[in-house]
Amino acid sequence: MPYDPTSQSNLDEIRTNHIHLALTVDFAAKALTGSVELELEAITSNVSKVVLDTSYIDVRSVSTQGHVLKFNLEKRHEKYGSALSIELAKPLAKNESTKVTIEYATTQECTACQWLEPSQTVGKKHPYLFTQCQAIHARSLLPCQDSPSMKLTYTADITAPLRAVMSAVPKGEDKHKNGTTTFKFEQCQRVPSYLIALAVGNLESREIGPRSTVWTEPEVMEAAAWEFVDTENFIRTGEELLTPYDWGRYDLLVLPASFPYGGMENPCLTFVTPSLLAGDRSLVDVVAHEIAHSWMGNLVTTENWEHFWLNEGFTVFVERKILGRMKGKEHSEFSAILGYKALQESVDLYGKEHPFTALRPCLRGEDPDDAFSRVPYEKGFNLLYYLEKHLGGPEVFEPYLRAHVQEFAGRSINTDDWKAFLYSFMEKTFGQEKVDLLNKVDWDTWLVGTGMPPFDNRFDDTLAKACTCLCKKWDSSRHDTHPSGFAPEDIAKFSSTQTVVFLEKMSELEPLPHKHLDEMDRLYRLTTVRNSEIRLRWHLLCLKADYEKIYPEVTAFASSMGRMKMARPLLRSLYKAKNGADLARETFLTHKSFYHPIAAAMIAKDLGLAK
Repeated sequence: MPYDPTSQSNLDEIRTNHIHLALTVDFAAKALTGSVELELEAITSNVSKVVLDTSYIDVRSVSTQGHVLKFNLEKRHEKYGSALSIELAKPLAKNESTKVTIEYATTQECTACQWLEPSQTVGKKHPYLFTQCQAIHARSLLPCQDSPSMKLTYTADITAPLRAVMSAVPKGEDKHKNGTTTFKFEQCQRVPSYLIALAVGNLESREIGPRSTVWTEPEVMEAAAWEFVDTENFIRTGEELLTPYDWGRYDLLVLPASFPYGGMENPCLTFVTPSLLAGDRSLVDVVAHEIAHSWMGNLVTTENWEHFWLNEGFTVFVERKILGRMKGKEHSEFSAILGYKALQESVDLYGKEHPFTALRPCLRGEDPDDAFSRVPYEKGFNLLYYLEKHLGGPEVFEPYLRAHVQEFAGRSINTDDWKAFLYSFMEKTFGQEKVDLLNKVDWDTWLVGTGMPPFDNRFDDTLAKACTCLCKKWDSSRHDTHPSGFAPEDIAKFSSTQTVVFLEKMSELEPLPHKHLDEMDRLYRLTTVRNSEIRLRWHLLCLKADYEKIYPEVTAFASSMGRMKMARPLLRSLYKAKNGADLARETFLTHKSFYHPIAAAMIAKDLGLAK
């Protein structure tokens, strides 16, 4: 039976096979109104009720085939919302099905939706709506069994005054005399509720490949279409490594800057941040990550958020496999070095004994958003990287990766399922020798141990050596009255990732004197750089040194980029910097409406403004 500590629905009694949404987008009221019809099937005998997850939803009526059903919205759980308990017309026998229709509206407290005023968009003329349901926010968008263990198909009719797009295939549209249009969608593949996604705005599209379209505001179209031109190459490389791409379309939606993540792997329509538009295609590796999710996360899904690493660790591993094939092993290994540094930062932030630094944490009573960090991504990657080396290299492990997708496609699994199949595959394919090697793995420390991984993987550091050398040169100059011997050519041949690593290595040292930071900025023009990843690391390096000259740049960046990877550490570091605490709080409070509700809640905790 499915187990999910973050869902209040009766997953052990009944399952959802299909959802149909019929919603109207009301920008004036900032609400979605309409209905959801759930096709339900009993998985045990004598099921007399269905319990759904909701959060801040206005439930207006519940019915089946026109007959009103009794329902009760239970007292709100602080983290998991209000369980919606519905009495069925008659008890269901095992495998018996029924349909339930719920008339409802979202509310101002909906954590899945962000409603943007025209002034918060690039074009400044039209409002914008987008949703973000991972991890447990789908329940604020619609009443549902909000658990990744529950995979379903869905259709939708979305009536809106502007173009609507979803994580599904468009199936036509009907225009109305009042200026609105009903957009129809269909998702034939089974997906968990957190992958239901909607965006509405002044959107245009352009084909960038045989199965890919980029959607964005018109003002951003040229930059976006140019930046993501290699999308098809990423997909084909993923197919060569794993199995054929199963979702038909792979489109991209470039959202306004308040989108809280680098990307979200919504099937058929990946949502991405505009911070990827560096103008030189240096940040499109994020697309490789989201494409890898088409197999790892979307096709094979974690059973619940305690096993989130099965989504993210596998995706990072496949992402770096794709990059290795396209750009060379040195590039993918360099990415792993950068990832290990990010993992260390997450462990340091929580504390090495914090339960959220375990690969498989216990989330009973916890909000999964509080556990969100680089741990499932990079600790999960490091486990798989270690296993590949331990078991004999890519010629052993890549056939296993393909078999993993074939075995679990369309299913939700937990770590025990994964481990059992790993043992089974290795024994059947390569014999007892590989089983003996697996038995030597320190599974408990890897999976439930806290802190950094128990094995320190060695990555190819060819591309890191130049970064380290320049870092040491700056470090050795810190006592010079005027730093000399540096020039713009120092980083002229660096990739953007090498510049990031150089700045990260500098941040590991004692802060440089301010005159050195002045000189570094004069030579390398770091304050004016367009690349958001470089800009982030430069700001963090300056904040560590209490370099107050950078504060206006930090507040401008943090209030114009809602991606949590950037806004959270910037405001957190400004809060800790000399004379920065009040400025950090003032910046956040002034621009709070700019941030997605998920991001705003996390930043408020970072700045001591919420528990």
